[in-house]
Amino acid sequence: MTGTLAASHLPLPLLRRGKVREVYEVDAEHLLLVASDRVSAFDVVMRETIPHKGAVLTQVSAFWFERLAGVFPSHYLTAKTEQILDRVPALRGHEAQVESRSMLVRRTTPVAFECVVRGYLSGSAWAEYRQSGTLAGERLPAHLVESSKLEPPLFSPATKAEAGHDINVTSATMATALGSELTARLWDASFAIYRAGRDHAAARGIIIADTKFEFGTDAAGELLLIDELLTPDSSRFWPA
Repeated sequence: MTGTLAASHLPLPLLRRGKVREVYEVDAEHLLLVASDRVSAFDVVMRETIPHKGAVLTQVSAFWFERLAGVFPSHYLTAKTEQILDRVPALRGHEAQVESRSMLVRRTTPVAFECVVRGYLSGSAWAEYRQSGTLAGERLPAHLVESSKLEPPLFSPATKAEAGHDINVTSATMATALGSELTARLWDASFAIYRAGRDHAAARGIIIADTKFEFGTDAAGELLLIDELLTPDSSRFWPA
């Protein structure tokens, strides 16, 4: 694998070009996610790329999807290049755009909220707490400092934005939009996944301070973990 990829151009129907990923239709039940080397920060896609960034994001996600498969089901099928080429022969001849950075997944309808789990008070959570003493409108204990450990971790849903900032919302707001039953399932799933990933990383000297999960439902109505999982783009990693 050589060079850098600012954007992929594959012989499949392009459904969406996001800040970092392209989403292609394979068939009615499957999608191909291709992670480019674009860099997105502060709601801006930079002109510069980072070589192999997309491959790192994809392979880190693949590691976690495979490792945590017993914790909660996901849309993940494979990130192995030869398996993808065997399943999607039209991609042969385009290996340079596919290798290591592509993931074959089950097609889902995304849930319209991101599920953020915060083990430490940092980032936008710290900014809100410093201003109002709350997180997503819910009161936190007084006298916390930046990067304080939150025990137990907190569930902090957010709206999903194609452009601009995601907005932290309360669990009550999420429940109003999705219903209390689905919100409870997302809450339970998010904590189970976070704790499993957190514990695995902690045993190796890594703190997962916070992370965001996305979920979707497939054609049969099964709730699945989707998108990326515990990557440097979706999570805050610190040395222990």
